[in-house]
Amino acid sequence: MIKPFSAMSCLLLTLIALSDLSQTQAADRPNLISIVTDDQGRWAMGLYGNRQIHTPHMDQIGKQGAIFTNAFVATPVCSPSRATFLSGKYPTELKITDWISTDEAQAGAGLTAMTWPEVLQKHGYQTALIGKWHLGEQQQFHPHEKGFGHFMGFLAGGTRPIDPTLEMNGETRKRKGSLPDLLVDDAIDFVRQSKDKPFALCLHFRAPHTPYGPVPEQDSAHYEGMEIDVPITAGAIPEQIRQKNKEYYASVSSVDRNIGRLLKELEQLQLSENTLVIFTSDHGYNNGRHGISTKGNGHWIAGGVTGPKRPNMWDTSIRVPLVMRWPAVIKPGTQFDEMVSNIDMFKFVLGALKIPQPENLKLQGIDYSPLLFGKPAPVRKALFGQYDLHNNGLAYLRMIRTHKLKYVKHYRAKNMDELYDLESDPGENTNLLHRRTRQKWQETADQLETQLIDWQKSIQDPILEPAYE
Repeated sequence: MIKPFSAMSCLLLTLIALSDLSQTQAADRPNLISIVTDDQGRWAMGLYGNRQIHTPHMDQIGKQGAIFTNAFVATPVCSPSRATFLSGKYPTELKITDWISTDEAQAGAGLTAMTWPEVLQKHGYQTALIGKWHLGEQQQFHPHEKGFGHFMGFLAGGTRPIDPTLEMNGETRKRKGSLPDLLVDDAIDFVRQSKDKPFALCLHFRAPHTPYGPVPEQDSAHYEGMEIDVPITAGAIPEQIRQKNKEYYASVSSVDRNIGRLLKELEQLQLSENTLVIFTSDHGYNNGRHGISTKGNGHWIAGGVTGPKRPNMWDTSIRVPLVMRWPAVIKPGTQFDEMVSNIDMFKFVLGALKIPQPENLKLQGIDYSPLLFGKPAPVRKALFGQYDLHNNGLAYLRMIRTHKLKYVKHYRAKNMDELYDLESDPGENTNLLHRRTRQKWQETADQLETQLIDWQKSIQDPILEPAYE
């Protein structure tokens, strides 16, 4: 005689069924890989028109998915930009307005705001940060405390491009090899271990930040014997600018090769279809453009000598590459011309992954994820930005940018304000507030400044104090 199931047996079968259902649902949830380079201008990528740089895998992401032609950052320097990217708040709201120095980190500077990886972690995602952090070095700011279950990388602003010192499994020591290779080795291990669960990987490279090299020979070989085509401004030494850009390109290519390794692993694990891959940079770069080095805190270049700083918010410093691939959702060859910003990333990620925004959490930016699904997104008529330089200089910049115009207010600096007509002068070569044209354009500048101040009030920008005392 067959005995009937006991109540315990029924309960066990029910739990097994629910477990199987949970695993199936987990497998259906999209994965996310966010790849961020350091100091890569939009111009330093093949898909954006550079025919000399070797970036086939960065380009592949955009060709197989979407390219954003008007992607910007809220500030042109690393720590505040990365903080904005993760938190959906502007630098002054976060009290991180310039790169965090060693002394500041030891004194307790760091990211206190909630991050979108924290939200994903609470919704069952396996999370990891691999690479650069630069958002605080004390324990309360460690990536493990900010939503990342796994961390491998470095807490400070940089490390050596070859044989770097890295933290792995809580142990910090020198590791042998190329930094991009080491980071992607660990990224591949994380993906393999997380393949049966939804995961969110933030892969944050140090390259192509200075020093650009050394890099493996296979990456520099692309540029052997090549004369790099770059704009040479008056006073600069052409050979020096070309050499710097050649080394910079090789650094970018060292990242690109490793992105290819990661994309190949996704294919082999059959994870590509339902993984949203985002590639971008923390801000733009100049390397001779506008006659300056580096980014928003760059120096004038003349006669081979490093000159004074030129704090700036030119598009070369704030415009970034942004491409995304998600075969299950995004049609290959898609192009979006809407203005988007890294201030949007918190809302965008939650929107794309269909995760609700935490209650009572004030976030800036817009959720443009509906674009990926063929639906309209909120229309942005103006983009805002800010940068307070205090490391090795002093400057207070605020910016408003529309599709046609850009106005940059230099607080506490006379005759430094800038106005550009982006339609007739996309390279921002002519400041319309020059003394000879100021009167003609002052009314336009005043109108833009009114909008700028309204935005500053909305975020309680401390530069407007004592208005908030």
